[in-house]
Amino acid sequence: MKGRVVLLDHLEGRAAAALMVDGALQDVLIDAPDGMAPGVGAIAWGVVSRRFGGQGGAILNLGDGREGYLRRAKDMQPGDALWVQVSGVAEPGKAIPVSENLIFKSRYAIVTPFAPGLNVSRAIRDDEERDRLLEIAADSRANSDEYGLILRSAAAGVDADAIYDDIYAMCKTATMVVEQRDGPPEWLLDAEDAHALAWRDWSEPDPDEVIQQDGCFADHGVLDAVEAVLAARQPLAGGGHAYVETTRALVAIDVNTGADHSFAAGLKANLALVRDLPRILRIKGLGGQITLDMAPMPKKERRKVEDAVKKAFRQDGSDVVVAGWTPLGMLELTRKRDRHPLARIWPSA
Repeated sequence: MKGRVVLLDHLEGRAAAALMVDGALQDVLIDAPDGMAPGVGAIAWGVVSRRFGGQGGAILNLGDGREGYLRRAKDMQPGDALWVQVSGVAEPGKAIPVSENLIFKSRYAIVTPFAPGLNVSRAIRDDEERDRLLEIAADSRANSDEYGLILRSAAAGVDADAIYDDIYAMCKTATMVVEQRDGPPEWLLDAEDAHALAWRDWSEPDPDEVIQQDGCFADHGVLDAVEAVLAARQPLAGGGHAYVETTRALVAIDVNTGADHSFAAGLKANLALVRDLPRILRIKGLGGQITLDMAPMPKKERRKVEDAVKKAFRQDGSDVVVAGWTPLGMLELTRKRDRHPLARIWPSA
């Protein structure tokens, strides 16, 4: 299967989407089973139930028996109410990370209530195209004292009417949400399902083919590819391999050189792991603290590996912080938890 292909299927009645590039799995999404915490992007009208004075955070009642943790709640008191949006995924039994900064994201536009301003993605560098998009933004409904607007890189070259429609839909949804200004805690907006997320986030570059048919995962090798990624042992380019294993505290990754016993084998295996690490973590849905137990290599090569890590995640667009090397020679990272771990929600896992 050549080219960039998006596949849309249903597994156990849940929407699922996969992105394949030249037959290799690049990403997979599936709706969480009923009863799990809402995904990133869901919005609730929350009420502060208690504060953490020393930490500056607060626990909010979000309705439906769920609690959220708001990191910056310095001036809030119990009983205060506000809109909050799910910003991450928590471990079972922990409060859901939420933010008071609402964003409504679609294929071409991001609308930000109460944060006015017009912007165009920095990835669009052609001056004429930036000017065209700024004119569209200025003429749109989002150009007001209450809404801010960011036109995404996917908007480049797109017909103005399609962009206007996209902005209008996001503004309409935002208005519906912010009309809620009092009352008990309740969920106002669900997170988008896997098919909507695929349409929104895998549109650039445009896929060569979109296959929307129940059973297409099995027909095109997606199920086998997912099972391979869910395994702890991950093969690396050049013959090495890595073990990716999770604990409650962190994600542990052990890099091995395989049959290569040359002087440079350790560096080659480490670089191979680093280049594929964003894809592995993305598909597995892993985040939080990540510890890389690298294959043996000279200390002078550490900077090269660290630079490769930063480059790989920057190109991937992931929110990652490189914490540095431990005295035992391990490299520590932190990655935002932006989806449920796949092993927890995949039907056959």
